[in-house]
Amino acid sequence: MLSRIGVSRIDDLLSDIPTPLRLNRPLDITATSELELLAQMGELAESNSTGLACFAGGGVYDHFIPAAVAAVVNRPEFVTAYTPYQPEVSQGTLQVIYEFQSHICRLTGMDVANASMYDGASAMAEAAVMACKVTRRNRVLVSETVNPLYRQVLKTYLSGRDTRVVTAPMKAGVTDEQSLSEMVDDQTACVIAAQPNFFGRLEDIEGAAKIVHTVGGKLVMVIDPIVQAILKTPAACGADIVVGEGQPLGTPVSFGGPLLGFFAARKQLIRSLPGRVVARTKDVEGRDGFVLTLQTREQHIRREKATSNICTNEALCATTAAVYMTLLGRTGLKQVALLSAEKAQETARRLCELDGFAPYFEGPFVREFAIRTPLPAREIILNLVTQDILPGIDAGRWYPGLEDCLIVATTEKRTPHDIDCLIEAMKKLAKSHAMSRM
Repeated sequence: MLSRIGVSRIDDLLSDIPTPLRLNRPLDITATSELELLAQMGELAESNSTGLACFAGGGVYDHFIPAAVAAVVNRPEFVTAYTPYQPEVSQGTLQVIYEFQSHICRLTGMDVANASMYDGASAMAEAAVMACKVTRRNRVLVSETVNPLYRQVLKTYLSGRDTRVVTAPMKAGVTDEQSLSEMVDDQTACVIAAQPNFFGRLEDIEGAAKIVHTVGGKLVMVIDPIVQAILKTPAACGADIVVGEGQPLGTPVSFGGPLLGFFAARKQLIRSLPGRVVARTKDVEGRDGFVLTLQTREQHIRREKATSNICTNEALCATTAAVYMTLLGRTGLKQVALLSAEKAQETARRLCELDGFAPYFEGPFVREFAIRTPLPAREIILNLVTQDILPGIDAGRWYPGLEDCLIVATTEKRTPHDIDCLIEAMKKLAKSHAMSRM
């Protein structure tokens, strides 16, 4: 085989890999049976699992996933199916995506939803592009309290366009409404705000909607799909476009992916929606059928007329979300949100009873909150991870001056034991820090 492809030895196949990065010894593999190999691989896998108690959020959350979700989604007709560009094929997959769209519409109160986006960040960026097109304006105003990673993606998306991205400052952990009002003008295509925001705080979305609608702009709302189950719908708040990260809806945290963006809007904006839309129709014999419709993408129309260049969707993740939401239903989603909120309130209360800890911002939150720490949040994270506790997110990573701000999140999976371990570890760390300063 080597002779046939024109090389003299196997190492020649690795020539593109820098020499310092190559393993300079044979792999330590012992010939064994399949049964023994599987047992060995199982032991290795177990060594990677530390039972980490995760209190980190920031858009990706460690929720319980019922076994029935995997049982349905892992069926071969879902795992291997592909929704092609031809609108008449793969009826089963198209129907599931249609159900996903319907669930997102019910959750948000919006009229239409697309078949999904790559992730929450790209969904937000596509929403900004869409707002610029429908308003024919080139100024995007995004709140400083929106996830900083999302804002970085937004700037990347719009960097090649004649569009300005302006950041509206925050005050006490929420969007400064006075500054927002002063910054909005007749060239503002949209205002982007999150509910809850990156610090877990609840924003005055209705106030932001009123401000941007006064000048004819659109309100883009970034939501947490779990928390949304116990909040007023974005439609009722005055949002025009709603986006978010669908990972909490049945997809494991894993190593940061895969993710799932969802995108919903009011009916009058349907022809400007990016990506795919699945619709229900009837065939010539009057039977229900599902089709891809309004495919105003670069593959189908002239580039300058395209609504976006997204050429696919997160079909399997969207299927997972549809199954998860169907299994839990309205009551189940609400229960997950309430349990997460109750545990967040308890955790925040107990943390604030410790010396050196206090709420970073005063005001309502749901399942995520910012806590002021007696030592840098980064040090707390590095210390507690060694104890199998991921205590939260270091806000100072993106917000200069907030190095003592730890953003903590809870889900229904966090047990009383998990919370006790977090509190005890924080208590010992704070005590040790105080003694070192004496």
